[in-house]
Amino acid sequence: MRLSNQQRQSVDQLVHSAFLNSKSNPPSQADQVWMDVATNLRAELPSPALFRYAWERCYENWDSNRNGPAPIWVPDPVTVAESNLGRWMTELELANDADFHRWTIERRPEFWQQAVGKLQIQFRHRTDQIVDLSQGPRQPHWFPQAKLNIVESCLQAADDQAAIVYQANGGSLETMTYDQLSRLCNQVSNSLRQRGLQPGDAVAVVLPMTALSIPIYLGIIQTGCVVVSIADSFAAPEITTRLEISSAKLVVTYDHVIRSGKALPLYQRVAQASSIPTIVLAADGQSSVELRQQDLAWDQFLVGDDQFEPYVADGDDPINILFSSGTTGQPKAIPWNKLTPIKCAIDGYCHQDIRPGDVCVWPTNLGWMMGPWLIFAALINRATIGIYEDAPLGRDFGQFIETARVNMLGVVPTLVKAWRKDAQMEGLDWSSIRLFSSTGEASQADDMFYLSALAGIKPIIEYCGGTEIAGGYITSVVTHANAAACFNSPAVGLDFCLLNEENQIAEAGEVFLIPPSIGLSQRLIKRDHDQAYYSDLPELADGRPLRRHGDHIRKLPGGYWQAGGRVDDTMNLGGIKISSAEIERVLNQIDEVVETAAVAFAEQGGPEQLIVFAVLNLQKQITSVAEGGTGQSETDQISAEQVAGEQVAGDKILASMNRQIRKELNPLFKVSRIHVVPCLPRTASGKVMRRELRSSLQQLK
Repeated sequence: MRLSNQQRQSVDQLVHSAFLNSKSNPPSQADQVWMDVATNLRAELPSPALFRYAWERCYENWDSNRNGPAPIWVPDPVTVAESNLGRWMTELELANDADFHRWTIERRPEFWQQAVGKLQIQFRHRTDQIVDLSQGPRQPHWFPQAKLNIVESCLQAADDQAAIVYQANGGSLETMTYDQLSRLCNQVSNSLRQRGLQPGDAVAVVLPMTALSIPIYLGIIQTGCVVVSIADSFAAPEITTRLEISSAKLVVTYDHVIRSGKALPLYQRVAQASSIPTIVLAADGQSSVELRQQDLAWDQFLVGDDQFEPYVADGDDPINILFSSGTTGQPKAIPWNKLTPIKCAIDGYCHQDIRPGDVCVWPTNLGWMMGPWLIFAALINRATIGIYEDAPLGRDFGQFIETARVNMLGVVPTLVKAWRKDAQMEGLDWSSIRLFSSTGEASQADDMFYLSALAGIKPIIEYCGGTEIAGGYITSVVTHANAAACFNSPAVGLDFCLLNEENQIAEAGEVFLIPPSIGLSQRLIKRDHDQAYYSDLPELADGRPLRRHGDHIRKLPGGYWQAGGRVDDTMNLGGIKISSAEIERVLNQIDEVVETAAVAFAEQGGPEQLIVFAVLNLQKQITSVAEGGTGQSETDQISAEQVAGEQVAGDKILASMNRQIRKELNPLFKVSRIHVVPCLPRTASGKVMRRELRSSLQQLK
């Protein structure tokens, strides 16, 4: 949106006046002026473009080399004092969030003891011992001899409080209370028992995220069975693989899923994948699909008894088998146990600042770790889960956020890019949003500023971790200034270090986690866990082991970090190592470019060349997201024929890319060629699969 001269002049006067009235000294003066200006603008619900212009004026003399990136949001003393983390820091008489994080890792038993107290985790039995490290930090035994069922910790809010607020596309807002959720969980548990399922049996869910998916998920766990999480976007072969790995005895799915008004078959794919007995829900109330003999419709399966005694067992008993997103090959099957949700919940408490009664929305599904994460992070913290039962692309979704008075909105960056492109979320009242959170892939600063401005400038909690962590290792806190597309804190209770290629501690390098922590996986199904995460790694000078993770992170001035993508997506250009994410962050600033994927490719054994796949027209990508979730699934591959058949972008775009990359990164870097593609290949959780792009180039050799 272009600003008029009158709008610019009005902002200029506002900024000038704010600087004159400011009593702070640089660099904090710019922070105070910006937040004062943003507060003045917020009352008028201006466009993101106006916020952006004002921010640029406030920080036009900012020295990012010394101070780090200019923040988009700065907390005031009241915000800090009222936050979950701020109150905890005050109780401990700690000066800042850095001191708090240090306390969480230097005094781990004390931290986790207080954490389960803050969350009011319900143990049927526990001892005073917090962690047994007799087998070393790689194999800690948390809360030894503890007995619990984690579902009891999810259902502690008042019976009449909203547990879920939900809406189908075109429908009205509906509510499920905590009492209704509890009774429906009990019905699911009794139904499973009636079908002969026993504790330890695996039950697969191939479900979109709906209001009914949550009691199904919790009901399985309450029974002592193990949920097998499978994304509803997967094709039959991918579903087959996961059912075989997990040895599932039952599947729960819908007859179809509805995306942007289209009914996409789901039961058909599940039936093609396996002969395992399946429970089938009707997406629109009444199903017309013909079921196999061994399968049951939902209303035939569900019994009326809404009282159930939860199955109580050891803390290390499994509750959920999840699968890594598979960006680098065959997915890993990762079991979560009864204590794993504590990691989700304490991250939500400290980082997403989830409070009782908050409405939390994160478009996702149970096949990606953020689905279970949202359930545990919200419900254990006595909050309300908000679910929009359709694709989160159009203005209807934005109106749902407005009507439901959402307090925490989680996103994947690709989604924000689509919102920014079509501007459908502008002009809505998102003033109830206290903060955003972003995960799944490296963010772009321009997109994140735009997102913040949609709610009148609110912080964005960048959140990076993994299924095998059950949450984040690096993230943000609301007690620290927030910069677009940057992290400002390690995750509580978990530490990491960055190592360069010489295995030395560095300001930029590969991430290695430092165990132990609740949430870190300790085994894989049908794979060697120790080989995957610990083999051939150095130790720290004090003898502590390191755990492989695979991300590349760079530390910035001002207490910030920036994601560089996966280390296997780094490249060597003229002897200089750089990550794909750093290159893409620069190229995506070009007006004609929607998004890019940068890969290195060596012709005939020569030096690596920089090849860029570029999306210049978002329409096909939006269609893909609307029909499949977040883009292409793991089965969608870029073929050699597609790459060869796509028109190579013209000299103008290539020249623009090279000017941008030389200006922003290195004058020696050069984009050798670009390929225009309708969309980038993605996993079910929205991560770009650069291995498929490299493979397509290899086929062309």
